[in-house]
Amino acid sequence: MAFAENNEFVFLPLGGVGEIGMNLGLYGYGPENDRQWLMVDLGVSFAGPELPGADLILPDIRFLENERNNIKGLIITHAHEDHYGAVLDLWPQLKIPVYCTPFTEGLLESKREFHSHLHEIPFHIFKAGDHFQIGPFEIEAIAVSHSIPEPVSLAINTPLGIVIHTGDWKIDPEPSLGAVTDEKRFRQLGEEGVLALVCDSTNALREGVSPSEVEVGKSLSDIIANAKGRVAITTFSSNVGRIRSIALAAKKNERKVMLVGRSMKRCVSVADDLGYLEGLDPFISEEEYDQVPRDKLVIILTGSQGEQRAALAKLSRDEMRNLALVPGDTVIYSSRAIPGNEKNILDMQNRLIDRGIKIITDQNGLVHVSGHPRRNELLRMYDWVKPKILVPVHGEAAHLAAHTALGRQSGIKTVAEIRNGDMLKLAPHNVEIIDEVPVGRVYKDGKLIGDEDALGISERRKLSYVGIVTVSLFLNNNSDLAYEPDLVSFGLPEVDGNGDLIEDNLFDVIESTIRNIPKERRKNDSVVCEAVRRSIRSAMNDIWGKKPICTVFLHRSQ
Repeated sequence: MAFAENNEFVFLPLGGVGEIGMNLGLYGYGPENDRQWLMVDLGVSFAGPELPGADLILPDIRFLENERNNIKGLIITHAHEDHYGAVLDLWPQLKIPVYCTPFTEGLLESKREFHSHLHEIPFHIFKAGDHFQIGPFEIEAIAVSHSIPEPVSLAINTPLGIVIHTGDWKIDPEPSLGAVTDEKRFRQLGEEGVLALVCDSTNALREGVSPSEVEVGKSLSDIIANAKGRVAITTFSSNVGRIRSIALAAKKNERKVMLVGRSMKRCVSVADDLGYLEGLDPFISEEEYDQVPRDKLVIILTGSQGEQRAALAKLSRDEMRNLALVPGDTVIYSSRAIPGNEKNILDMQNRLIDRGIKIITDQNGLVHVSGHPRRNELLRMYDWVKPKILVPVHGEAAHLAAHTALGRQSGIKTVAEIRNGDMLKLAPHNVEIIDEVPVGRVYKDGKLIGDEDALGISERRKLSYVGIVTVSLFLNNNSDLAYEPDLVSFGLPEVDGNGDLIEDNLFDVIESTIRNIPKERRKNDSVVCEAVRRSIRSAMNDIWGKKPICTVFLHRSQ
């Protein structure tokens, strides 16, 4: 596209800036009322106990409703859930081409059974080093190191300048899988001139450099060598490099390896099809494992984040008798805790410790390294690409603030401080926030997607705090109680502070309330139901200090 005087180059994050997860970035090029958009990543966050019933948190893309025809494509930098996990759920609202690497496409295809529209998505496959055009944007994919196969940074070129969108990256001279970060190409781009660096902030609070994956492999081998019984190692299912390191460490110690967990097996299957597991011994099946002595087996399994339905959680509750852990066995957490999951993880670890199982985490052993750059790595990237503008993304407020300060200390001319919904003009002229667009989050609950109220999540949360009482009343022709009320409660205490049954107390309250309603007013169903509802909530507040949700049904004799 030729340069026009009124064209602008803007960056607009709809997720992932001011939070960990749910990454969604938009690059716009063109005049104010006719921009063409490039979407980079479309990820999720994971719901905690404060969102009962919700499975995933997705970015709210309402801003794109009126821009759909101007979105030229979506590029996925890599296949971590916080970068690609919302693609299949939100694509029907977008219906745009999707550009990704073979591993990412393979993982999306592996979810076909859950998404019948998958065959409709037009995938365009690329690899690191490829150049391709999407609308007015010239794209180059650049190899970087990260904790998953085929991660890329993007050089996004327009007539107004080049932006480097790093995605997730680190500098690892010896990755266990995949390419090293392409310093040579980043330096070349720096010589050509880089307008802006939109950069990962995850480890901006941590000094030095991230250790290499090779060091983790050596440490795991030593731990396995000294383990007396069965070893179970939990890690992210997409961390194929870590799975490879574990398998090699097991092989060195003459142990067989078994995979447990559907997502683990799915990721490994895709990696195997692409040749990433060459040189490893075959994994044994769950049918074969009981033929292997306890001290000759390593289990790699899901559940590193304390997920209640994952394999490790079931093991910790002794619900997988065929794979039972016993005192003297070892469980290794070869992963970090995603913020918000700490309590679930700690609860699981305590259950295992109570059963005499040894726990090793990154707090007492080198069993995990981050896939994100620490401060010295960030400084090296600044030196390579020499950006005029730094835009810290991919982090919570503390990470973004630390990254902003580091960029300014290093001498970068302009460091932009933005949050989700801030439209940042990168060029031409002054760098500034020129608009704010609506942002937020929606939730996946089973097969449905919507906001808290539409999905009933708010009511569910209230239910979890105060319970519910359902009352059925039967009135005769004189509007007196014909039968004893039918009362059903869930989530309420059974007895009061004196040890008396609360249900008996509520029967008395209901009968007294109806007697005190004048006969004429008892003929009005809504009057009776509302009076009983209020009296039950008031009585429970006196007894318990909480007001339950209360629903009253009224039936009359004919």
